[in-house]
Order: sequence, then structure tokens, then C-alpha cells
Amino acid sequence: MTTSWRSSTLADRHRALGSGLEDWNGMATAWSYSTDVRDHHVAVRTKAGLMDVSGLKKIHLVGPHATAILDYATSRNLQKVTPGRSVYATALNDSGKFIDDCVLYRTGPNSWMVVHGAGSLHEMLAQAVVGRNAAMLFDDDLHDLSLQGPVAVDFLERHVPGIRQLNYFHHMQTTLFGAPVMISRTGYTGERGYEIFCKGVDAPLIWDSILEDGKEDGIVPVCFTALDLLRVESYLLFYPYDNSEMYPFEQDLAGDTLWELGLNFTVSPGKTHFRGASAHFALKGKERFRIFGLLLDGDVAAKEGSAVYDGERKVGVVTCAMVSKLTGKSMALARMDVPYATPGKHIVVRSGDTELPGVTHTLPFDDPEKKKRTVKG
Repeated sequence: MTTSWRSSTLADRHRALGSGLEDWNGMATAWSYSTDVRDHHVAVRTKAGLMDVSGLKKIHLVGPHATAILDYATSRNLQKVTPGRSVYATALNDSGKFIDDCVLYRTGPNSWMVVHGAGSLHEMLAQAVVGRNAAMLFDDDLHDLSLQGPVAVDFLERHVPGIRQLNYFHHMQTTLFGAPVMISRTGYTGERGYEIFCKGVDAPLIWDSILEDGKEDGIVPVCFTALDLLRVESYLLFYPYDNSEMYPFEQDLAGDTLWELGLNFTVSPGKTHFRGASAHFALKGKERFRIFGLLLDGDVAAKEGSAVYDGERKVGVVTCAMVSKLTGKSMALARMDVPYATPGKHIVVRSGDTELPGVTHTLPFDDPEKKKRTVKG
């Protein structure tokens, strides 16, 4: 196992649930428990699941220049993000290629919290603050407990006044079981859910209390890899596992465009001044592939990295796949040649001697209008 340089105060809880604590993003993470990950998926879709996603990196950026720094570093128009709101954004390099995604939380007039994964946004921001009237703090004490699923709001409503009125991509400062927290209506599951940001010393109390008090609601602990099953259905990408850093081009250097990943919606309308902007707009219409869905026959999940064929022609590669216990469908995300990024194309996924026939399918598979995650009240 890769040596982890970050740790969660919930490590003992994860070990007790059967986790070997494998590394992700420098943190010993509960990739699996002794229980079936497919049941974790069912819990999030039908009740609620609690997961420790503290491996996400949390950065505080404060000062008079903080907004300008983030506005140039990311694709969103941050003038529209008022305190108490957040936004999903992407970051590019000078060549217009994707290097990271993040959620930007505006916590005050001159203060932001940046939550990102395994890309290089941290390094970009560390360079950007040099010589500016701003300060950056990497906060690894701040833990992120994600409570996701349809009963999450019912549970939290018993403990947090006003939580039901908290809109999608809004956050609030409050207390939970007597501990100071920031609760955000965000997540990575496609369900209505909440992320609970707390001090490391308070994380065990909050974790234990949610699982104990939420037992009758059907709330269960959920391992990190359950996110793979959920993200396939909900079209949520996970850097670098869907990217050319994992699936290299034959000729080009690693680096995907927002047009190829289907993330061009993260560029705010009319915004043209951000890192890599000129290259980004020039790359429109020059896609080498597109992320698209595959709906496969049978009840077997495709293996990650399996090639996708039309006859004897290779037309794509599977990046993540799953079979749902709820629907019985075998689904996958794939990097597809552009002519095959359209629904209804008959394909075959091949891995060794195994062949899985199916068709290309639009994304997301689940809740295409995103009504579950955005519902009010």
C-alpha cells in the first residue's frame, strides 16, 4: 500500500467495519468494508449512507485578492457566488486541458473554502497567492462526513433547524450534537445529500451519533468505493480514473478538454478571462473522444479498462462500470470515439475471452433531470 501522509480521526471506526485503509489522495481511506458494497449503493439510493470523504483536500483562501485569484484559476464567474453559496468549478492549464475540479464555498466577503480531489489545484493556488494580498491555509484537521440519500434531510431536520430550507449548493454554519459544523447541500452521489464539515476531534462523536440515532431511518456506514457505483449512474467523473492520465493517447500528451469530458457547462456564460481560456475555446469541435454511457446486456459488470468494439474496430474504453441491485442493469462510463458518442449504437465490450454486447446510452442513467438532488423543501 502507498504510504499515506494524511489520516482521518475515524480510522479506528473504519478498521472496526473491516477496512484495510488503502491510500487515496494521501489519506488512509476506507475503500471497502466487510459488508457488500452493492448494499451500500442500495442504502444511498433508498435510505441514506454515511461516508468519510475527508481525503478531499480543504483549502481556505482569504484576503482582498482571494476572489480575483479564484476567479482566474477556475471556470466560474465568482461575482455571482454570494456568502452562503457554493459552486462546482473546473481548473485548466495554459493549454486548456483539465487539471482538477472543485467545489468553491464562499464563506464571507473575502473568504473562500476550496474542496478538491487529486488534481493539481492546490499547487496552482499556492503559486497564485505569492505577492498577492491573500493567504492560503491547507486545513487537514477539517473532516468531511457525507450523509447522502433520500432520508438524510429527515434525519438532519431533527437536529438542525432550517436544514430542509437549505437549497442545493448552499451551506450553513450551525451545530450538530453540540459540535460546531458547516453543513453543505452538496455531494457526489446524485441523491439529495449533505456534507458535514467538522473538526477532527469532533468527527468520531458526529459519526457515532448519526449511525446510532439514524439506525431506525436505515442510515448505514458506506465505504468509499460505493461512490463508483453511484457515479456511473449519475455521470460523475473521478480524476484521474476517467482521464487520459489513466488511459493515455497514442500520440498526444495526457490532458483532456472540457468538451471531451462533457464539463464545458462549468464555464460560466460570457466568462473569457480564466487560465487556459483562449486554448479552451479554440479546442471546441476538436474532440478526440467523448465520455458516454454504455448499457450492457446481462448482469455482469464490465471491467475497467476493457476495450469497446464495433465489429473488429476499437471505438472506446470503459473507465468505470457497475450492475445495480435495484434495476438489474449493467451500466458503464466510457471514453468513446466521437461518432459513437450518440445513443443506440450497438457495441461489444471485450476483456480477454469475455464479451458483453450492449448499446451506447445517454448520461446520466439515473435521474437525468437531476430532480432528486435539487428538490426544494
